[in-house]
Amino acid sequence: MILSIFLGMVGPWQIVLILAIVLLLFGGRKIPELMKGLGGGLKEFKKAVKEEDDDDENDSAEKKA
Repeated sequence: MILSIFLGMVGPWQIVLILAIVLLLFGGRKIPELMKGLGGGLKEFKKAVKEEDDDDENDSAEKKA
């Protein structure tokens, strides 16, 4: 809500403009590498969150026993 107040409504032309600027800044060869790194980071984050949740469940099961 606050973001839309400051930036207005984001339409398709604004998205195209942002993508064009990103393409100019990073180039066509670098973007797949950036996306691969971003995907790997998200995968690691989800794995860490899942492991933390599993640890919490194990701790609570041990306390009940």
